[in-house]
Amino acid sequence: MNNTSKVLIALGAGLVIGGVLGILFAPEKGVEMRHKLAEEGKKIKDQIKDKVKFGKEKIEEELTRVNGKIEEALA
Repeated sequence: MNNTSKVLIALGAGLVIGGVLGILFAPEKGVEMRHKLAEEGKKIKDQIKDKVKFGKEKIEEELTRVNGKIEEALA
């Protein structure tokens, strides 16, 4: 895993932890807090899905590039 991946993972984890702690320590009623937690959970889930999709696309692009180079070398 390269440094960029590690930084992105650490940044994502920090955002998640910060968001949850911010909501938990906010002076609101339980119902409002649960609603906010659910909304934040949905946002985080969507962000993770987007990042996984982006990563998958990048991996597929790289595999296509590498396969092309292998085919060139074998031809």
